[in-house]
Amino acid sequence: MAEEKTEQAENQTEEKAASQETAEAQTTDGTNAAEAEKSDEEKELTSEEKIAALEKENADLKDQLLRRAADFDNYRKRMMKEKQDTYDYANAGLLGDLLDSLDNFDRTIDAAKDAKDAKSIADGIKMINKALVKMLEDKYGLVGYGKEGDEFNPDEHEAIGRMEDEKAKKETLAQVYLKGYKLKDKVIRHAKVMVKVPKQ
Repeated sequence: MAEEKTEQAENQTEEKAASQETAEAQTTDGTNAAEAEKSDEEKELTSEEKIAALEKENADLKDQLLRRAADFDNYRKRMMKEKQDTYDYANAGLLGDLLDSLDNFDRTIDAAKDAKDAKSIADGIKMINKALVKMLEDKYGLVGYGKEGDEFNPDEHEAIGRMEDEKAKKETLAQVYLKGYKLKDKVIRHAKVMVKVPKQ
């Protein structure tokens, strides 16, 4: 019985040793195979071939860089042209709308040559003025301001002179020499006025 156990133990030890040798052989074979493949790859590319491959890659990168630089330059030129066109033709719409008024002035001037009544000419000019102001107000948001009796506002009015008035309770516009204009909420020309101030 003891001999059988000893035999079994020896057999197991021998089997373990054999499997260990097999595993080591496989590992060694695998390492050798990987090293062999690696050395084959290294043998495949000579130094001249490596240089040629790197030169090709370098040329490709240079080509890509030049193409991108050219694309960017074209984009920059296109943007500059669009900006210049916007600047040059920004007022084209407004000028187109003013042409009707210019045509009406031309007609009035032609009619004035043969007119015997000054009132008809004045009426024609008033009509042109009214149509022009309406177009500028409705289409562009231009608003004229400044009437006698309005309260003086230094943000909107430019005082050319001041006059004292016993009846005045606050600063008001005594006379408007030049109307002021706003484009929507922004003052684009201050009204030039004479201001009436309370007497002290």
